Order: sequence, then C-alpha cells, then structure tokens
Amino acid sequence: MTQARPSPHAAVTEPVRAGYARYAQQAERWLGRYQQQGGRVYCGAGCFACCNMPIRVSLAEALIMTAALTPEQARAVETHARAAVANARTARNDEQYVQRHRDEVGYCPILNRETGGCSQYDARPTRCRDTFSAFPATYCESGTLERMTRREQAEYRREVARTPGTDGELHFIAPLEHLSEPVWVAAARAMRQSWGLEVWGDFWLLTTLGADPKFMAAITQGNARAAWQIASGRGLAHRMLLEME
Repeated sequence: MTQARPSPHAAVTEPVRAGYARYAQQAERWLGRYQQQGGRVYCGAGCFACCNMPIRVSLAEALIMTAALTPEQARAVETHARAAVANARTARNDEQYVQRHRDEVGYCPILNRETGGCSQYDARPTRCRDTFSAFPATYCESGTLERMTRREQAEYRREVARTPGTDGELHFIAPLEHLSEPVWVAAARAMRQSWGLEVWGDFWLLTTLGADPKFMAAITQGNARAAWQIASGRGLAHRMLLEME
C-alpha cells in the first residue's frame, strides 16, 4: 500500500492541528458547564448566518485548508479572494469593507448552502471554530443590528449585558474566543521558527496563495519581498489582506 506523502509544510501546520484538538476539548468542557448553568448556545447544524463575514487567519491555518480543497473548490476560493481584494481596493474604511464583504462578496464558497454545513469542516480555521452566539441567528445576519431602532438597540445592549458569557457589548460568547488564543500563538511561533517571518491575512487569499509553489518557495526562504511581488503579479496583494512581518 502506498503511504501518503508527508506535507512539506507540516512544521507549521501540525502545531495548529494540535491547537485545534486542544481547543475542541477545552471548548466542549466549557460549553458543558455553561449549559448546565442555564447558558444557551444558538449555533448548530444548518446555521450559517455568520459565514459571510471576512476572516483573518495565519498562513499556517490557511495551508490546512489549501491541502483539503478539491480543484473545483480551489477555483471558487480564488474567485472569492479576488472579490475580497477588489472590495479592499475601493472601500472607504474598515466598516464599509466588512459590510460590503457580507452583502456583496457574499458567503464562503466552501459553505454548502443546501445543508448549511461547511464542506471542509475539519479544516476550517480558528475564527470558524470559536464563534458562538448566545442569541438567535437573526442577530448574526448582516444588517440586523444596523436596522434596529434606538429603542431596539438599547434593549439589545441591556439583554447582552445580562446574558452570561458575552463581553457585555455583543452577543457572541467571549470565553470561547479567548480559549482559542493559544492556536494563534502556536501558529505565530511555528511560522517564525520555520520561515523567519509571519504571514497573516484574508482566509481565502492565503488559502489561494498557499497553493502557489513560487509564493510558498519565497515564504519558506523567508523572502517577504519576493513573496509580495509574486502575490502582486497575480493580483492577490493588498496591505489589508496580506501581512508579512
């Protein structure tokens, strides 16, 4: 039987995979206690109200998704990445960038819209793993908070403030986001040790560039300038979406 070839980037992806596993165990324990105490989580199978949000990841995380995609999915991810770049080039500010990403760039192409599930669930990045809502999905949908009247906004803030697990400002469950921080730390350390630099940015852009042999050759050599030129030559470079340090 032919053995699977080891990943050429295992030195940066394996610490992230280990972090994912630790997070899953810790989050499960935390959720168990939270629910025993009366806390409620509205996220579940088939819910994808947050799957049109822009996501910032490390290249270490993106490489895990790169390796999991089918050719068809990879093409769809690149199309999404190019739409994100076009949005970043014309957005007046971060707020407009996020809103247009949700409304115009649209849902993640890895999402199965028929089932409402991620078609590459095991490879999903940290931000998809640690986002949980203490309110119904409608509050996660684009435009819901913006369409509220002042009275509705005031009631929302009061409800958030008295809901256990939130940060007092938004309805997302803050401790589950905090628990994922070691994954980011592990990714940063692994990239720095292996490449001499860190690469962060848009999830779909980095997932696309992770499949580019020339880009990855420059990264593994620690040559940020060459990597930027390669990304730029492909129309996949923007300071907001590709950060190398």
